[in-house]
Amino acid sequence: MTAMNEEDYKLLVKQVESLLDGESDWIANTANVSALLFDQLSNVNFAGFYRFENGELILGPFQGKPACVHIALGKGVCGTAAQNEATVIVPNVHEFAGHIACDSASNSEIVVPVFKDDKLWGVLDIDSPKLENFAQVDKKYLEQISKLLFA
Repeated sequence: MTAMNEEDYKLLVKQVESLLDGESDWIANTANVSALLFDQLSNVNFAGFYRFENGELILGPFQGKPACVHIALGKGVCGTAAQNEATVIVPNVHEFAGHIACDSASNSEIVVPVFKDDKLWGVLDIDSPKLENFAQVDKKYLEQISKLLFA
């Protein structure tokens, strides 16, 4: 499965570029990008950002149900992606050791690290109620989108 096909992702990247054009405020940009992703990706129940601050991840702008506010580095999918500074795709979160269940309806997840000035800024977290909702095409384009935030 995949949350979106490659052709639709190409259009989505252009939409993100347009949203970010001329705007430098990280809150406005991450709010708009999370809203766009939540609206456009298939089978998604959370799309949002956690920023890395004071050694932990802290909830930022998102779309979906209320979420965990603080996530320790190395804990859960978000903390693992942040600690390793690498995208993590989890086909079934119930099989991921230490998964943090902010929404019990979530079954799969992708977390993409976000960098600013070559340093970890935070992560983009996307959850799905569907098992195996994310694939390499999602990784490719969500990483591209995350790079646009602080380009």
